[in-house]
Amino acid sequence: MGVFVFLPLVLPLTAWPVARLAEQRLHPRTATRLLTVVAAVMAACSTVCLGLLMVVGTAQLPGNPLPDGWSDPEVREAVPYDEVAGKAAIPALCAVLVLCGRTLWRHGRTRRRAHRALAGLPDTEVAVLRDDAPYAYALPGGGRRGRVVVTTALLDSLRPAERRALFAHERSHLAARHHRFLLAVRLAAQANPFLRPLRTAVSYTTERWADEDAAQAVGSRRTVAHAIGRAALVSRGPSPAALPGFAVAGPVPRRVAALLGPAPAARRWPSLFTTVGLAVWGAAAATAVSAMSSANAAVTMTLILYAATPL
Repeated sequence: MGVFVFLPLVLPLTAWPVARLAEQRLHPRTATRLLTVVAAVMAACSTVCLGLLMVVGTAQLPGNPLPDGWSDPEVREAVPYDEVAGKAAIPALCAVLVLCGRTLWRHGRTRRRAHRALAGLPDTEVAVLRDDAPYAYALPGGGRRGRVVVTTALLDSLRPAERRALFAHERSHLAARHHRFLLAVRLAAQANPFLRPLRTAVSYTTERWADEDAAQAVGSRRTVAHAIGRAALVSRGPSPAALPGFAVAGPVPRRVAALLGPAPAARRWPSLFTTVGLAVWGAAAATAVSAMSSANAAVTMTLILYAATPL
């Protein structure tokens, strides 16, 4: 097994260049999907390897319930620096499980509170809340694909064309299930802190994806840019952190500047002979190496433990 068990723990560092380049050079839809897959696979691989290291570390503790053969020298020799790495993996994996569990619990709590806030309102696609704080967000679930939640304060601050842009933006969040991408990268960042730049990038690219869909729906990129800028200027209260918002998530000036420029190319995969192409292919290669390393470590450790288990 050797160093292969450690590679997935540090390979997420190779995804940092692609996070920045993808959000700048790729179509937001392509960037969101690519970065989410990279983050999810790398997080899963690093968690698997932490689990393998924890088995070695736990087997060394006195009074553990594992088979005695799992603490044999032959098992420990499969992991470099087994005494330090094995014992360090125990609190590390516990922290990952606690952080991911807390993230899921908070996400569910936020959605439940948002649905309770709509109790008593008509069951329509758009829910208008009488609130002095201007905000809007996409709320998935609730017996349908989801609802667009917007306050009267935000609607009053927008022109009719800008309101259409707002609704088109939030409908894009619901149709593309952007909350799933956001939750996946949040969990990945909790599993491996080296993946946090990808979480930030996906938060931006999902908003840009919805911006571009809204621009196509209303037929004017400038109208969407004006709506985002106006909503950001009047916004005082944040929308639920776990849900996509109109002018809260993602750097607003960058989104406005992107909308005032030409539409991004819809090419799905960049050429290898470009800067972004090298970064994307490099991240794909690192993801494949991470998957193969964790698979190699898992299979090797399974065979070693099976051989060391007394009959």
